[in-house]
Amino acid sequence: MKKLFPLVKFALLAVPFALSLQMGASAKDMKDIRIAVIPKVAVPFFDDCNNGAKEAADKLGVNYQWVVPQNTQGSTQVRILEDLISKKVDGIAISVNEPKSVEAAIKKAIANGIKVVTFDSDSSNSGRSMYIGTINSAAGETMGDAMAKELGGEGEVAILTGQLGAANLNERISGIKAALAKHPKIKIVATEGTEDDLARAVSTTESIFRANPNLKGIFGVSQVGGPAVSKVMATKEFGSKKSTVKVLAFDDLPDTIKGVKEGYIQGIMVQRPVTMGRLSVEHLVDQITGKETSPKNVDTGVNVVNSQNLGSYTK
Repeated sequence: MKKLFPLVKFALLAVPFALSLQMGASAKDMKDIRIAVIPKVAVPFFDDCNNGAKEAADKLGVNYQWVVPQNTQGSTQVRILEDLISKKVDGIAISVNEPKSVEAAIKKAIANGIKVVTFDSDSSNSGRSMYIGTINSAAGETMGDAMAKELGGEGEVAILTGQLGAANLNERISGIKAALAKHPKIKIVATEGTEDDLARAVSTTESIFRANPNLKGIFGVSQVGGPAVSKVMATKEFGSKKSTVKVLAFDDLPDTIKGVKEGYIQGIMVQRPVTMGRLSVEHLVDQITGKETSPKNVDTGVNVVNSQNLGSYTK
């Protein structure tokens, strides 16, 4: 019995110690939790993400900052991550421009006790706890199937993308190619990047039209694609393309919606950016407080919007 007493005493002491460890994760006051959200760049799509994230932060009572890169270079996001690590924030959500470039910085953040999630665009090998956003390969395949239907299974098409290294955009393109592989008479004649710059997207679209007079379809896989193609088709030089070229685009910017209304765009893949932002903050806070211990990726889905349902869809 004497030999058991030290063990019992140790066990009794260990219980409150273990409980204190469990409580430590959730003991932090909500007002002391600091969350940072990093978009790819300053474009309207991410304004919606910011709105959703800020709404969630306000509701939960946590500190929130929106940190916008000045360009789409991976090194710029790395510098932002390093700065946030030095400031010892509690959680980071990031839409990744170049997946490989941020891997080391994200791993460093995690090693420093910072929770990290990705949204909209992933870096799957970075160690981030979860991805929140569109399953882009599936959305791209939906887009490819829609184009094949519009073209009756044959014709030349082009792809207008944003940054050529963006994982989410390349996943959409892979989905498009998978869908079009079922239609051997449809040929992709060009894939061009625009860095998500509208002026560049307009000039690139003009070049695609001039170089491919038999073009029958064009995919805008980043948010500037739809507005750019609409602008070009509204010019005197390319006005005839409205009746000969089918256009599918991503995201419901005002100019993209206008393009659908005016007949320049046949359909748009509408994501749910407000939901992405909101869920990013909510899941980070749950992880920081210990409420969520086994996070899983979240598919926020898309709506396929055309002239028939333009007035009734919701984000």
